[in-house]
Amino acid sequence: MEWRDVGILLNTREHGESSAILDVLTSAHGRHAGIVRGARGSKLSAAMQPGAQLSVEWRARMEDHLGNYRIEPIKSRASMLMEDRTGLAAFNAMSALILQFVPEREADYDFYDATHELVEDLCTRPRGWPGSYAFWELVFLSAVGFGLDLDRCAATGTRRDLAYISPRTGRAVSRETGGPWADKLLPLAPFLTGDGTVTMAGVRSALYTSGWFLENRVCPAMERESLPEARDRLVRLFERYELAPRPKKADGNDDRRESWYRRIGVVRQVPHRA
Repeated sequence: MEWRDVGILLNTREHGESSAILDVLTSAHGRHAGIVRGARGSKLSAAMQPGAQLSVEWRARMEDHLGNYRIEPIKSRASMLMEDRTGLAAFNAMSALILQFVPEREADYDFYDATHELVEDLCTRPRGWPGSYAFWELVFLSAVGFGLDLDRCAATGTRRDLAYISPRTGRAVSRETGGPWADKLLPLAPFLTGDGTVTMAGVRSALYTSGWFLENRVCPAMERESLPEARDRLVRLFERYELAPRPKKADGNDDRRESWYRRIGVVRQVPHRA
């Protein structure tokens, strides 16, 4: 058995005296592990830093064997990720969630593309990059079978002024409809539906809501007691993180990433103007 693919290196583990096991999120073969023989101390060790983009060739006698990787570096991201501890914490949270919850060897092209886009944002850190992480967690929920429906109000069908998410159904609810039961609903950050730009208050709200579904839906379904500590660490860092000032000539649309709206199934709404 053998195949070739490209992927993002999530984690490296020592194996024996000189080898390593690599966990790679691949484009066409999902999350997949393999052994790199003689990796430690070789010239490849510099390429085996988490975040690296790799070309991988996997071989095994049987499909269910761990198998061996032969890798070629495409792009190193270690130095870019290390430049900002909050960006690095976001990468670690992302990797930990994937390693803990995403099934091995199940291809998901959309999830791979979303993860690749997030990793690029963590390296370049455009102004609204924390919003990309918040969007990614919604894509992650879909990838593990608990996607949310944020496109329109579950009760009325309107796409305007969506303010809440039902913890029971995972569907959006408008402010008018959900107002009387607001204390029993979860907040829906406005930027997730295109109603406003990314703010850190919105990101914190978004992670509170996605965290609720991770803790109360994903963890029990996959028999996990808690979320990875790496995600908790990121949430704590985001409590103190602030976005850079918006450029004076910004067009107001710099942090609305159309690809993210497409991935979470939302038709972006243009905010009302006075």
